[in-house]
Amino acid sequence: MKMHVNTSRRRNRTSANTGTTGTYALAAIAVLLTLFMILEPEAAFEASVTGLKVWWDIVFPALLPFFSGSEVLMGLGVVHCMGVLMEPLMRPVFNVPGAGSFVMAMGLASGYPIGAVLTAKLRKKSMCNKYEGERLMSFCNTADPLFMNGAVAVGMFRNVAVGPVIMVAHYLSALLVGVCLRFYKVGADITKVPGKRSGFVLVKALRALVEARRDDGRPFGQLIGDAIRQSVNSLLAIGGFIILFSVIIRMAEEAGALSYASRFSTAALRLVGIDPDLHTSLVGGLFEITLGTQSADQADAPLLDRVIIASAVIAWSGLSVHAQVSAMIQGTDMDMKPYVVSRMLHAVLAGIITYILWPLFGIQATPAQAVQVRPLPSEPMRWTYYLLPWATRLKLSAATFVCAFVSLIVLAALTSLPSLTNGDSRRR
Repeated sequence: MKMHVNTSRRRNRTSANTGTTGTYALAAIAVLLTLFMILEPEAAFEASVTGLKVWWDIVFPALLPFFSGSEVLMGLGVVHCMGVLMEPLMRPVFNVPGAGSFVMAMGLASGYPIGAVLTAKLRKKSMCNKYEGERLMSFCNTADPLFMNGAVAVGMFRNVAVGPVIMVAHYLSALLVGVCLRFYKVGADITKVPGKRSGFVLVKALRALVEARRDDGRPFGQLIGDAIRQSVNSLLAIGGFIILFSVIIRMAEEAGALSYASRFSTAALRLVGIDPDLHTSLVGGLFEITLGTQSADQADAPLLDRVIIASAVIAWSGLSVHAQVSAMIQGTDMDMKPYVVSRMLHAVLAGIITYILWPLFGIQATPAQAVQVRPLPSEPMRWTYYLLPWATRLKLSAATFVCAFVSLIVLAALTSLPSLTNGDSRRR
């Protein structure tokens, strides 16, 4: 008994010391950041204005329709319908409920951080448990296709052939991460499919839609109003993180902190056989995705090495996106640790798959016609992606969502065929 008490006391002391150390570290970082902003007010102001323009001109109008539309679809019961319909596909492959297919399609189409936002909504509605939510947000929170194909391939690398390699490597590695994560907490309880288990799957799915709509009970006008209100609140938080990290990165550049981190990245690149001139891309990509990909384009290194690093940076997504994800899952019991580990795994797999796919695509280092962007005065080149017309991003994201949704429907139908055949044979 005494040994148990002593052990618990030691654990409490250790956790208290760890919490105290973390508090001191965060306080020191906050003080240093504030001090640099006081010493460099013009740089801090320019960085905050840049982040604000990025959010207001592009992120807000591009993501608001998807945020609001997803909330409306949940209220109408469409997500519940997909949960029943996609259960035979999502459960054995990714060990997540069928409703995760909706998050998967939206995440693939719309980019960061909508996958985490929708996962948090499913968790709050008890449509997935803690571990299923952690699996889901770890592989469904991906980059959007226009960023990879338009901004990175054409706008930065000036080579359209690079786009398909990056996109295939990114999405394939994301799915592989999802397959790997199906073994995370594999013995935990699973979320049951709503409704009766017997019967034709399409009939069960439509029944789940009607029941979910009845349980929601909000008039359609109130549903739209709530969707817009909640979407704007989420986008305000995302905008705050974009501005904050824009200032943090600029202050780190002014203080020369990124140059110290470059020494470690140089050693890591030499270890894996990649040109060490790409160290600035790794350091920049640690914080922000467009900064890392832009640095990869400008590095004096072979094209293959630059694309591998860019692919890894896109998969990692940057601490800015990580902070957005952390804010979006507040109010749930989901943990960020599996997400961060999965980002590391995603980055490694994306780089490896890019290297494997490279000879299959036969890419040559020939420049392509530059993408048309609307440059803003005095803006750094790394924001090229955000200067693309938001309507173009919206159209391509919508098309990607439709393709992903239809593909999942077809796969779910093919997966359900054996059970339907067995059911017919038993009746006979």
